[in-house]
Amino acid sequence: MLAGVTLGSGVAILDGSVVNVALRTIGRDLDASLAQLQWVVNGYLLALASLVLVGGALGDRFGRRRVYLIGVIWFMVASALCAAAQTPTQLIALRVFQGVGAALLTPGALALIEASFRPEDRAPAIGTWAGLAGVAAAIGPVLGGWLVDNASWRWIFAINVPLCVAVVVLTRYAAPESRDTTVTGRFDVLGATLTVVALGAATYALTATAETSSGVVLGAWALSVGAGVAFVVVEKRTASPLVPLGLFSSRIFSAANAMTLLVYGALGGVSLFTVLQLQAVGWTALQAGLSGMPVTIALLLLSSRAASLSARIGPRIPMTVGPLVCATGVLLLLGISEGATWWSVLPGMTIFALGLALLVSPLTAAVLAAAPDRFAGVASGVNNAVARAGSLLAVAALPALVGLVGDEYLDVDAMTDGYRSAMLWCAGLLAAGGLVSWFGLGRAERP
Repeated sequence: MLAGVTLGSGVAILDGSVVNVALRTIGRDLDASLAQLQWVVNGYLLALASLVLVGGALGDRFGRRRVYLIGVIWFMVASALCAAAQTPTQLIALRVFQGVGAALLTPGALALIEASFRPEDRAPAIGTWAGLAGVAAAIGPVLGGWLVDNASWRWIFAINVPLCVAVVVLTRYAAPESRDTTVTGRFDVLGATLTVVALGAATYALTATAETSSGVVLGAWALSVGAGVAFVVVEKRTASPLVPLGLFSSRIFSAANAMTLLVYGALGGVSLFTVLQLQAVGWTALQAGLSGMPVTIALLLLSSRAASLSARIGPRIPMTVGPLVCATGVLLLLGISEGATWWSVLPGMTIFALGLALLVSPLTAAVLAAAPDRFAGVASGVNNAVARAGSLLAVAALPALVGLVGDEYLDVDAMTDGYRSAMLWCAGLLAAGGLVSWFGLGRAERP
């Protein structure tokens, strides 16, 4: 069962990172602007972030294994269609469609673990899931780089088909069904709609800032804020809310999700800008992808140990030190420029990887442990939504913040200036995440 849910999560997470290394090639092949390439990334993240809460709630209500398998099959079909896209608009639309499948399967994986393993076995199981899922995210650029250099960017989507078939077989064979038997009332359709509107409008405002009139941008921001406020009001009043706001009465749950927003925003920025910068200064797609191998190795070897450490001493120290170590690694990566060698990349990437391994599994375990078991799917969905929203907003905002527009990502000087500014922003977000953990989790609280 653990293999089935880990592989399924890994495929969805991999597709969030594998595309970055292929963006320059996709841009040239489909004649896409930087804004369109942002939407190739953000279309997927937007659907995932907006609907992952829906996926968690549907799993709790109708069966976690059932919804997980529907999501895997949906994702498989969407991946095959992405591989056949002929224009930037088609690819963006199909990436949104693919993100819907990811939103259905992603919360189900953790919810199945939480519902199926004994309490004493959950920490190592979650650590294994977090480590291997993190490996999937890290190995994505390597796999994508190899496929781009040796086959076609289309294979970064087509390769998902056989992987999804394996997930379906494993999960149907081994995973038990579970659901929240206390669920009553109608499904919260209005709450789900408001999350999509709030995130979609904010993403549009951030992505379109440099190329759209100020009135339209302000209108999008107003729509986003209005939908967000309405969502809170609706969730307080509905009998069966999409997000039980009482979950946030837990200081661990609230602080962990605040830290998630900051840290995963930084991770989204680092993943995007590092591979674009390495290719801008002359590295091949495969070489750019291989630069992330320290992350793969660290997550594979250290995630379970980090989960066990957090179970013994509480999440505060790992979730504080981890982001600060990551920030140090990001600052060391500032030196990537023309003529960059492996020694320009490996020290910073290794330190970044160690920090990431220290924080990922304690964060996941803390979020799930802070919520009642019957809300396992919702808690997982909230944290996944926050993580994807952080990456989504960072990828949407950073190019405009650092002055990159149009096809400037193809110009090495413009790209280098933008890259350095973006990495400083990412280091600041990581440091802020560490501070939130230190002051938010509290000295005595443990998951």
